[in-house]
Amino acid sequence: MITADRSTRPVVAASRAGGQAVVVERTGRPEIGLESGAEPTTEVDALTLGRRIRERRTARGMTLGELAAAIERAPSQVSAIENGKREPRLSMLRTIALALGTTADELLKTDAPSERAALEIAVERAQRGPVFAALGLPSFRVAKGMSDQTLTTILALHQEIDRLHRERAATPEEARRANAQLRAEMRARDNFYPELEAKAAELLEAVGHTGGPVSHQLVADMAGHLGYSLHYVGDLPHSTRSVTDKRNGRVYLPTAQSPSRDSRSPILQALASHLLGHHEPRDYAEFLRQRIETNYLTAAILLPEQATVRFLTEAKNLRRISMEDLRDAFAVSYETAAHRFTNVATARLDIPVHFTKVHESGTIIKAYENDRVRFPSDALGAIEGTTMCRNWTARTVFDVEDRFSPWYQYTDTSSGTFWCTSRIEKAKEGEYSVSVGVPFEHVKWFRGRETPHRAVSRCPDPSCCQAPAGLAERWADASWPAARTPTSLLAALPTGTFPGVDQTEVFQFLEAHAPSA
Repeated sequence: MITADRSTRPVVAASRAGGQAVVVERTGRPEIGLESGAEPTTEVDALTLGRRIRERRTARGMTLGELAAAIERAPSQVSAIENGKREPRLSMLRTIALALGTTADELLKTDAPSERAALEIAVERAQRGPVFAALGLPSFRVAKGMSDQTLTTILALHQEIDRLHRERAATPEEARRANAQLRAEMRARDNFYPELEAKAAELLEAVGHTGGPVSHQLVADMAGHLGYSLHYVGDLPHSTRSVTDKRNGRVYLPTAQSPSRDSRSPILQALASHLLGHHEPRDYAEFLRQRIETNYLTAAILLPEQATVRFLTEAKNLRRISMEDLRDAFAVSYETAAHRFTNVATARLDIPVHFTKVHESGTIIKAYENDRVRFPSDALGAIEGTTMCRNWTARTVFDVEDRFSPWYQYTDTSSGTFWCTSRIEKAKEGEYSVSVGVPFEHVKWFRGRETPHRAVSRCPDPSCCQAPAGLAERWADASWPAARTPTSLLAALPTGTFPGVDQTEVFQFLEAHAPSA
């Protein structure tokens, strides 16, 4: 039977035990309720009530006019009741029930009287909903001559349009709001998740890791321990880093590895989703949360908590904490080392910290802070997608010729002085800076604190990053740049259950590679 949400529909209610009924007000409309002490009421929307009256009338062979005459009302009033456009008071409902040889309780049952009636109710409800209104479609009468297939088709089209409307509503603004909320949670926890640390430690112990960098063979052993085999293929769907066949216990990976990515990470990310029991995300907020958890667990495996904290504690005691040293000690990428440092810096080393990943265009891709630093943000509180100040380390590093050495810089801001260390990383989308920074009072623990490089940021003061007045006047009306807009900026979010992934391509890939029975 077809059902629909009735949360915004008018309802009437009456006793299922014959209690005394009274008229009550709710949502500004009269309804039938019970006096104090009666049993809970059962709610029926006007459409279902009207269909039950019509079904009962036609079953008794009565015309609309005959029922109207029996209850001493105009046929138009009875028609409005049967079509769910008018709600009868209890006294009239009892009169209608008497004329139809039934009871008010029978007419007030919550289920539709037949499958056909359920179809008609669903179509009527759809016509009264926001989708029809948004499309400007005129309503139509559901006639007896319309087949069930016709009504089912109309409903299917309505549901698909409704889905597209919801998808369209899932805009980049929704993603930014979800990201801002998630970052607030991360800040409240100092970006440290003990439950994920415990899962990483448990898996490392299960495969016999005793120390040192986690080898590729050890990662393969983890896959086997969890019941998965690794398969390298040349036709992995282009929109994916890996594809997991949960039915046959297989993880598919590309034969060609990107020089900028750690080949262990895609395997661990796939295993992390299994370990964390992730299901298909229901919205963008859940998608982002799953990504954060997956990346965190991956880093916690590659840089185990105890070993990482021990290494960084020794470096702190020697006042030479370095992202490069952390990277080299655990054989990971610079970005992974920087991410992992933010996990343990505050919770385990008592150092407040901030992190940024900034595209060469100046756009902030990732950001985290719990050290009072002020990043640019929009009205939603979102940082990602805004433009980093041109004077910050994350931007000035792009102007440095020496790409092999870390870039250190102090930046004076309205909220204090901060020290940052930054490096340039390359990806297919262009170059990115990955930066880690701390307030001035904590720079004493880091290598690179002697740097002479210093800048001043007055952002969000608009004058900070604006072109000089004379330069702007000369070129304001004579320039027309063509922006290299990322496609993700224009895409609805999410574009599918997994944003950015062509699921049909994934399903076809799995079908082609599934082992024969």
